[in-house]
Amino acid sequence: MNSFDKAKPFNNLPLLPPTADLETKEILTKTIKASRALAQLNGAIRNLPNPSLFLDTLHLQEAKASSEIENIVTTNDDLYQAVVADKKFDNPATKEVISYKEAIWLGFKRLEEKPFITTNLCIEIVQCIKQNTAGIRTTPGTTLSNSKGDIIYTPPSGEEVIREKMANLEAFINENHTLDPLIKMAISHYQFEAIHPFSDGNGRTGRILLLLQLKLEQLLDIPALFLSEYIIENKDKYYKGLKAITEKNNWSNFILYMLDMVEKTAIKGLNRLESIIQLMEITGLEIKEKLPKVYSKDLVEVIFKLPYTKRQNLIDMDLGTPKTVGNYLMALEEEGFLTSIRVGKEKLYLNKKLMNILEN
Repeated sequence: MNSFDKAKPFNNLPLLPPTADLETKEILTKTIKASRALAQLNGAIRNLPNPSLFLDTLHLQEAKASSEIENIVTTNDDLYQAVVADKKFDNPATKEVISYKEAIWLGFKRLEEKPFITTNLCIEIVQCIKQNTAGIRTTPGTTLSNSKGDIIYTPPSGEEVIREKMANLEAFINENHTLDPLIKMAISHYQFEAIHPFSDGNGRTGRILLLLQLKLEQLLDIPALFLSEYIIENKDKYYKGLKAITEKNNWSNFILYMLDMVEKTAIKGLNRLESIIQLMEITGLEIKEKLPKVYSKDLVEVIFKLPYTKRQNLIDMDLGTPKTVGNYLMALEEEGFLTSIRVGKEKLYLNKKLMNILEN
């Protein structure tokens, strides 16, 4: 049993690896299923003619869901319009979600430069999410409360203690090669959330770290996985799992939960990706048939890169002069492929069918 008192800083949070049995038959069986689903998704991404095509859209969906867990809520319309339009959006939630998407990119870029997950990388990610210069928590008195205001957990206190726990986590992530990577990812996620190294943004940083670990372990080339959607739908189970480790050193349920999250989201991600590719192929053929002068492979890619597009996006792809591409977009609207809306002084064009796939 851990000597745990929820009202006192958990400075004796046990270091990793845990002492519990982490490779029960049930956990190993679930690990195989999760690994298989993830491999199928990653294979499908690798086979895409242009894997970066859907990246912005996928990142924004993950950013939106992850921010929702922290009660930062924006709509898909606001979000995609903010990314495409020149108009400055005042909605702070939309801004935070866009910062989160940038933080995912930043993490992946850093891993490509140097394949290690470090405390400094975590700090860089949280600063990108929060758009400030936050570092490791130094002020005492941080507690986590439930909706009624009751204290449910007090994370370790004192910068030295936090840095020591983070250094242990860093070594576990980068150097432990005895555990299956997915089991290791689940353990690391608990530990990061329990250390709670920052004053704010721990949940979102922790969820980006999940994607980064999959990349580090070469299980996922690009972050095309909506892990946060699963946590939103199974929030109670998530927090119960964390609590059981802290209070009873019971790792099993939480590891199974995390493996199920990987399996279900990978299957859902694969289905969503296949739906988008199928829609893109059908739309391409229909445009070619109805508007042969407008059609090009690049044009179809532009209107599938994000649900919203505008004239400048087509100009940037060298698809024609401002007048020509303006005519293309009007023709696509007349034939029902796109729907135009005004945002500020700009005209944006929405690919409704793509948005429907993302929202369902």
